[in-house]
Amino acid sequence: MLPGAAPMVDNLFLLAVAAVGWGLSLATYRLFARSRSWPMGALQADLPFIPVLIGLGGLFAGLLFATARGADDGGWMIIALGLLFASLWTGFLRVGSQLALFLAPIATFLLLLGWLAVPLGFSERRWATERPSETLQRRGILSPDAGVTSPAPPPKSAP
Repeated sequence: MLPGAAPMVDNLFLLAVAAVGWGLSLATYRLFARSRSWPMGALQADLPFIPVLIGLGGLFAGLLFATARGADDGGWMIIALGLLFASLWTGFLRVGSQLALFLAPIATFLLLLGWLAVPLGFSERRWATERPSETLQRRGILSPDAGVTSPAPPPKSAP
């Protein structure tokens, strides 16, 4: 990587993948659940337009961010990983889609907060452009030398 260049996988990248994945999962879950007799939550059964609108909001924000980021900086990867994430979330977790009702708006809000802070006149959010490992090191969760790990030596056996 070039010195001074932004990393492709930063926190906004991950938030965009999550927003696309959870948004698409919310927008399409009812279609899959009805045709396959999967369980649905009360909100998706009684007022399906609310999860669809929440899902479309997250999907739209993630796709806009991927478009603004461009193909050279991982825009296509955001879309591809978001589609993969949505298929895994919907296909394997099924009722995990109910959890996406809470997670999709959070991911979308944090994505928009980090992405649009500077254009709206606020200071740049440091966490937005860091790699996830840099954020964990700055918060003291991960030690700075934890990047390279060596296997532990085998215990000595007594004769």
